[in-house]
Amino acid sequence: MLAPKRVKYRRMHRGHRRGVASGGTRLNFGDFGLQALESCWMTANQIEAARIAMTRKIRRGGKIWIRIFPDKSYTKKPAETRMGSGKGAPDGWVAVVKPGRMLFEMHGVSEELAREAMRLAAHKLPIATKFISRASEAAAVEKETVHAE
Repeated sequence: MLAPKRVKYRRMHRGHRRGVASGGTRLNFGDFGLQALESCWMTANQIEAARIAMTRKIRRGGKIWIRIFPDKSYTKKPAETRMGSGKGAPDGWVAVVKPGRMLFEMHGVSEELAREAMRLAAHKLPIATKFISRASEAAAVEKETVHAE
């Protein structure tokens, strides 16, 4: 399971999930990617389940990059505990995902196989996602530049 080796503070504030991703929105490594369309806290278990689904589908072909990392701890108080008496103990790790963030990338497989593997991975995730390829991304960027002029 993914988790940081060490952190400065064990318990973190919740923060907010407004807005869109400021970075990590383009394909940087592979030819195909899975992009988030909604915001969420994605747990380490969900990321691992999606990774396993993809690797089983493509077998030993291709390479997969995981573009998110669960570096935020969340806490939970024990069951049947009264209110107050401080913050709960750390319970797990999550990655803060915002719309537009590239979740996974894949290289070295055909588009049909990549699309199917990403579809299986998307079923394991708690948000809506979109399949991206180099060709579709280039067309979208070209459309943006023409529209901006």
